[in-house]
Amino acid sequence: VQLQASGGGLVQAGGSLTLSCAASRSISGFKVMGWYRQAPGKQRELVARITAGGTPDYANSMKGRFSISRDIVKNTVYLQMHSLEPEDTAVYSCNAFWWGRDWWGQGTQVTVSS
Repeated sequence: VQLQASGGGLVQAGGSLTLSCAASRSISGFKVMGWYRQAPGKQRELVARITAGGTPDYANSMKGRFSISRDIVKNTVYLQMHSLEPEDTAVYSCNAFWWGRDWWGQGTQVTVSS
């Protein structure tokens, strides 16, 4: 499966961005889809994920600011990000767990200026 992430960019602190992750096949069979991020010099961390049943889960620091959703028809998962902070600057990558393994898309850069 191929995952195509898009929507990153430069935004001022307090602003919003919406990331999209389009899959090359139906996402209804994916056990979990999610977004991870990696800032320079830091380890990759979970941002948010959504199960096949549609249940979302967020990292604590993202709760209340980020929202993950999916469109089964468009085979796309979205990440709405609000109240962005400079600390949110990172490469955001899309992930899917399917057939017993992780699948990764290329990252999209999010830069939040102060």
